[in-house]
This record gives sequence, C-alpha cells and structure tokens, in this order.
Amino acid sequence: MSAMNKKLIQNLAEALCKQFKHFNTEEAECLIRLFNDLLEEQSERRAAHGLDRVKFRNILHNTFDMTDDMMMDRVFRSFDKDNDSYVSVKEWVQGLSVLLRGTLDEKIKHCFDVYDLNGDGYISREEMFHMLKDSLIRQPTEEDPDEGVKDLVEIALKKMDYDHDGRVSYADFKKAVRDENLLLEAFGNCLPDAKTIQVFEGRVFQESNELH
Repeated sequence: MSAMNKKLIQNLAEALCKQFKHFNTEEAECLIRLFNDLLEEQSERRAAHGLDRVKFRNILHNTFDMTDDMMMDRVFRSFDKDNDSYVSVKEWVQGLSVLLRGTLDEKIKHCFDVYDLNGDGYISREEMFHMLKDSLIRQPTEEDPDEGVKDLVEIALKKMDYDHDGRVSYADFKKAVRDENLLLEAFGNCLPDAKTIQVFEGRVFQESNELH
C-alpha cells in the first residue's frame, strides 16, 4: 500500500469514526482495508461504484452465517442508504457499526427496516406471511399448508400490535422488543450472532494489530 493510500485511509477512518461512534480509528481503518480487498475481487467496472449485491450477499452468507435469500437481500438494502445498488465504503462502516456493535435501539431500527418490505412504515400481515412462510416445515397431509404460517402471523400480531390496527408500526415493534428482546428477529435472521461477531472482529482487527 502506498504512503498516499495509507494517509487517505487514515483520514477517511478518522472522519467515519466521528460519524459512527462504535469503532475507533484503527478499527475503522481495518474495515476500510477489508472493503478495498473485497472490491479488488470484483470486476473493475463494478468496483468503481462499491460492493455489488452478489459480493455483499456472499459476505453475509460466508462471514455472518445468513442463509435466507430474502433476508440477505433486505440487509443489502438496509446498508445501501442511497439506493444506488452498491454499498460504498461509508455505507459499509455505517452498516457494520450497527450489525456488530449497535445499541438495542439501533438494532431495532435495522430489523424493522429489513422487515418493512415495501417501506411504508408498517409490517403488514402479508409481509409477515411472506417472511415466515419458509420457516415451517409443511406436512403433506395438511389440507391448507399455509394454515400454520397464518397461525404464526396471528401470534406475532397478538404480541406486537399494541394499537390493534392489524399491522405492526415502528412504535409497536420497538415496544414489543423492549418488553421481550427475543422478538428482535421474530421474522427472520438479519443480525449476526455473538460468536460470529467475535470471530469476524478477531480476524479483521487482529490481523491489523499484527501488521503494525
């Protein structure tokens, strides 16, 4: 890495860790370097914009053990704040600060945005059904294989729909999760677990310490 590059990365890291408080400058530098390494694996034309959807989903799958296609797609969209179909270095550090070290409120916001499939500020019955439909093993003998999923949706609404309007608003979701933390990922796995985070941070931040 050239001296110029090193200085640029330091400056960028300082700026980003002022904006997103969960990393110190050294950690932000590590994440920027990792981002640059990942970009080099993409075609040059795409790398100019940032990490594309395919590359990003590979990271979610291989690094953070996410397996659900729809959830990975939604996490990509939550990172891609400007909706340009690429994750920039700033979006990368911002997204990881929530995924790895976010406060409960930040994680509630992240999960809600992931689950609000059409972006209208509510999680509707239809959206719940769509997210939960692959979570149950269907029995071939069932007359209506969707019956179990519909039951799950009703249970979720009972627990979360505080104002009884048949859908879950952000305020509903926040209150439900604060009352019962396990509801944070009620509709799908969109956060890495503690062990995965530990492994990722150990690898990325450790390597950097060894280089200094």
